[in-house]
Amino acid sequence: MALASVAASVPRPRTALRWGIRHGLPAAYLSRAARRGDLVGRLLRDPGQRLDPYPLYEALRARGRLVPSSLGMVTTSHAVATEVLRSGDFGVGWDRSAAPRWLQWGLRMADEPDASGVAEPPSMLVVDPPDHTRYRRLVSRAFTPRATAAFEPLVQTTADALLDRLAHRTGPVDLVAGYAAQLPVLVISEMLGVPVDRREDFLRWGGVAAATLDPGLPFPRYAAAERALREMHGFLRGHFDRLRRHPGDDLVSQLVGLTGEEALTERELHATVMLLLGAGFETTVNLLGNAVFLLDAHRGQWDALVADPSGWPAAVEEVLRHDSPVQITGRSATADVQVAGRELRAGTRVTLLLGAANRDPEPFDLPARFDVTRGNAREHLAFSGGVHYCLGAGLARLEAVVGLRTLAERFPGLRVAGAPVRRELQTLRGFEHLPVTLQ
Repeated sequence: MALASVAASVPRPRTALRWGIRHGLPAAYLSRAARRGDLVGRLLRDPGQRLDPYPLYEALRARGRLVPSSLGMVTTSHAVATEVLRSGDFGVGWDRSAAPRWLQWGLRMADEPDASGVAEPPSMLVVDPPDHTRYRRLVSRAFTPRATAAFEPLVQTTADALLDRLAHRTGPVDLVAGYAAQLPVLVISEMLGVPVDRREDFLRWGGVAAATLDPGLPFPRYAAAERALREMHGFLRGHFDRLRRHPGDDLVSQLVGLTGEEALTERELHATVMLLLGAGFETTVNLLGNAVFLLDAHRGQWDALVADPSGWPAAVEEVLRHDSPVQITGRSATADVQVAGRELRAGTRVTLLLGAANRDPEPFDLPARFDVTRGNAREHLAFSGGVHYCLGAGLARLEAVVGLRTLAERFPGLRVAGAPVRRELQTLRGFEHLPVTLQ
């Protein structure tokens, strides 16, 4: 084995420390809680829950609207989740100064910019105003309804080209690898000025690094995710340098060219662009796969959409509600607050089971039923809410509507063939492989 290969295979000391703090300790804690009967512990540690978490959600719902769990308080209620997401008394961050001294030391020692992902500051995903407000203001113009609508021709052209390529394949094809993953990564890469020859790299890096959103990863999987993060950071350094020398019309060129008070630090720039790249395709790849799987199981609804494509926007909303691409998020109380009749102290963590809230019978009639004509499906919380409402929600909707409509027009007889494989994640819900026959 070459010396470089040996070095790459040896874990860095701080990699082990990072894994221990971020995943090893949470895994031990959640596993212990699961053995003691805690349902959230089971949800996050039992691999079987990845296939079908919904019965466990209903068991939690039966206990109340806001109940204690291994992760603080937990809710399956649509109303409670909406209240928490929109409340100014909750944030995504947590006060590290209140942590035990040994943990503060570990976090300082483990910190390394090239190993950081979208679930660590200064990513917009995990910081609150005023930092979140500043970062979001700098990128939001690229995701306004008008700006998003302007991308429809690119989404359509990309979908057509991908399906042209698949049309020549014989036998079952993996819809995730050949279409559902390719469509959003090609579109977001165009928005961010990523060279064509590096887009497959981003798809690979993003797929591996997304695992860091789940707590309790085994060490080999975390180490693989960290290697992907390092490669992504390395690419971004060169990408930013190129765009500083030769800026284009893309969003990243605008970000690297900011000056004065608006200018981002190098770490802020990495965190912002990584989040845009990851969020730009993670939701859509899961949404497309979940939609095809559900519509194959409800064939009459697929046939109705083939006959009347005007129904696709409503169908996308029902897929988002019924089998949400993002299942779990969390908030911490920033002040003493009352929620669902309970007094919560500042610092209390509330776990929001979005997938359960989207099947709450209070707002949704017969919530376990999949119905693309459901009138209020758009009330779902699949894109979160409040100041952290998904920046790319409009783009994800556009990609899903165009991608599914074009797929149905080209291959109206499409069927799932063989055994689909779910992703080994709990926070993100989608398919690793979805074999289909194209007809």
